[in-house]
Amino acid sequence: MLQTIVDIQRDIYLAFAEHIKTFANGGGWTAFLAFLPMGIVFGAVHALTPGHSKAVLATYLTGSSAGMTRGLTVSIALSVTHVTMAVLIALFSLPLVSVMLGSAGSAPLLEDVSRGLLGVIGAWMLWSALFRPPHFHGEGEHVAVGFMAGLIPCPLTLFVM
Repeated sequence: MLQTIVDIQRDIYLAFAEHIKTFANGGGWTAFLAFLPMGIVFGAVHALTPGHSKAVLATYLTGSSAGMTRGLTVSIALSVTHVTMAVLIALFSLPLVSVMLGSAGSAPLLEDVSRGLLGVIGAWMLWSALFRPPHFHGEGEHVAVGFMAGLIPCPLTLFVM
């Protein structure tokens, strides 16, 4: 299944490349609008691959008494934050990352930091579950969880940007 998802991503990415070339060569807004929906499809398929804080989100929702509305709010907060962070990182640091860490799309330092943050979040969640007394969650906590989980960057997103 994972290989199928990767193959679909590759096909979309290759189609993207052609549309981007057309747009870059003066294809106008029609060329841009032709590949814009492909970005949405690519993002949806891309989100199915490992990572993207799905485990953090699933653990939070499973361990809380969140209903459908709260779960949807957490998911939207995570998605918006993740995409925003990817765009900001690409815009402000990709040239520096490319020069400092190797070729474009390969950022081992960012990948290691991301893995480390996931480990720290997981350890904190385990410690909290085992040793902290029961507590009540505030109304805005679910949005904060989605926001924090969305801060974890994705190396493939950097490559696509």
